[in-house]
Amino acid sequence: MADISGLLKKAEEFSCKVCENESLDKHTSFKVGGKCKAFIDINDAKSCRELVLYCKENNIDFIVMGKGSNLIVDDRGYNGAVLHFGSDYSGIELLENDTVFCKSGTSLSALCLFALENSLSGLEFAWGIPGSVGGAVYMNAGAYGGEIADVIISAEYIDLNGEIHAITKEDMDFSYRHSCFSGGKGIILGASFKLQKGKKEEIRAKMDELMQRRRDKQPLEYPSAGSTFKRPNGSYASLLIEQCGLKGLSVGGAKVSEKHSGFVINTGNASFNDIMELIEKVRKIVKEKTGYELECEPEIIRYRD
Repeated sequence: MADISGLLKKAEEFSCKVCENESLDKHTSFKVGGKCKAFIDINDAKSCRELVLYCKENNIDFIVMGKGSNLIVDDRGYNGAVLHFGSDYSGIELLENDTVFCKSGTSLSALCLFALENSLSGLEFAWGIPGSVGGAVYMNAGAYGGEIADVIISAEYIDLNGEIHAITKEDMDFSYRHSCFSGGKGIILGASFKLQKGKKEEIRAKMDELMQRRRDKQPLEYPSAGSTFKRPNGSYASLLIEQCGLKGLSVGGAKVSEKHSGFVINTGNASFNDIMELIEKVRKIVKEKTGYELECEPEIIRYRD
């Protein structure tokens, strides 16, 4: 690994906020994760381009992070740089024909509220998903019968050679919790969404209804990465886990939620190893008892020398 000091200096040249040896448990919804070498707040496309090129030219590993709501990070940390797309790279613009453009660091909640204020329908399903727009596009986030692929029309991204591209929905290879970006296509800079005119009170009512369903059914009072397992073809992860009698199963501070068995939660002091051991136990038992192979939905960031 190259000396990280040059990357930090380069980031400061572009007025990016930087932190050396930043602990990632402060930046993930699971509240686990050790230190990274450099944590850099991206503030525009130019800084992103230059930092990506610097990392490539100097053999510095990096990952991209939004709100950290779909990550499980090793307690030993990440031996590279984190390019963070947060409030410094956020913003929403109302375009013609009920189209909204949004920078990737914007929270999904902010986008949903913007749509509500402009009486635009189509994003109600996303209300309460604790992620960023970039992360949502990356994994085709969805809930309650809706997903990003239903409303997105195009995106801008930067490839690993520093070139900026536009891409239409048809070329994004969307499927369940997948897009071309989760296949390594590039770093999402922003996206455009086609919505529909609606009645504000009806949009608000739908958002309230879905939020109440979340509160009633999901263990929102505990740190987690949301649904721990993808939905297998022909069944539901939570149903299979419950049928196997695994509600409440725990390893250290990690536990299968008794409120929603599709969630592995941090009861307060879970370690990365606790979480991963519990996930593997659940996968093994479900496979043995039902034949279904559960796939982890959050991305796992493991320490590498």
